[in-house]
Amino acid sequence: MDLLLHDATPLSLDRPVIMGILNLTPDSFSDGGQHNAPNQAVQHSLAMASQGANIIDVGGESTRPGAQRISSEEQIARVVPVIQALRQRLDDTHRTVQISIDTTRADVAAAAVDAGATIINDVSAGREDPAILTLAAEHRLPIILMHMQGKPATMQDKPAYTDIIAQVRDFLLGRAQAALDAGADRRQIILDPGIGFGKTTEHNLTLLRSLPDLVALGYPILIGASRKRFLSEFGIISKSTTATTGSRAGGDNPCNRLGGTCAITAHCVAAGVALLRVHDVAPNRQAADLAWALKGLDRRKIS
Repeated sequence: MDLLLHDATPLSLDRPVIMGILNLTPDSFSDGGQHNAPNQAVQHSLAMASQGANIIDVGGESTRPGAQRISSEEQIARVVPVIQALRQRLDDTHRTVQISIDTTRADVAAAAVDAGATIINDVSAGREDPAILTLAAEHRLPIILMHMQGKPATMQDKPAYTDIIAQVRDFLLGRAQAALDAGADRRQIILDPGIGFGKTTEHNLTLLRSLPDLVALGYPILIGASRKRFLSEFGIISKSTTATTGSRAGGDNPCNRLGGTCAITAHCVAAGVALLRVHDVAPNRQAADLAWALKGLDRRKIS
């Protein structure tokens, strides 16, 4: 299976695709404020590309639980200078690495595309601003459509489902159809069940156990579980542990969820997931490649 890019070049999904996260926000749950300076953001992105990221996902608005909205103008001011500078640098060193824009608004996506973004990642799946579906179709851009119950500000207020697998599946198929109706190419639609977006730990685990059912829908599946809170519920992390990065120390620091993130990455690859959205590219690249080899699909000679 290939993902058709904006210039009709196929991005092979025969091997796991790693999407590195670049948050240009002061309030993201894990790395808010760490990469706000444009030069720092570009250097971090280039490092992720060198570590094996196929896509750099640039976001200017936090979607963590309880996050408050910001204006399109502020999002654009945050992301456009970085995308412009990053695209120039990537063209010099990593020409095949794509840039995605993480936004729910068509005007932000349009500005990012003009600056050099080639993929749209919409956590609202086109519900907040349906024009984003038309934008993706007109520019022949891949678009990621994610399931979310509620909105970021309230999504973790007692989320409930009668049949989470069926409800997430039907929602994603419905949003894929909306994109097709807007003129999208089927080969440019990616579906994301939205781990952690309006879901309890058990909801997340149920979705992760049922990934083959989602893969069977016939669209590339993306999973973004990196550093999320539910991972802290498994294993023991000493409260006295001091993390080397991040804003919090010990067991409450999202940076201490790397082991769980890599475990999810390996599980996803074994289940047939095509794309993994992660903060820590190098270890997750290794986990994905090893899971791929163990699955028996890596035909390279390993010596």
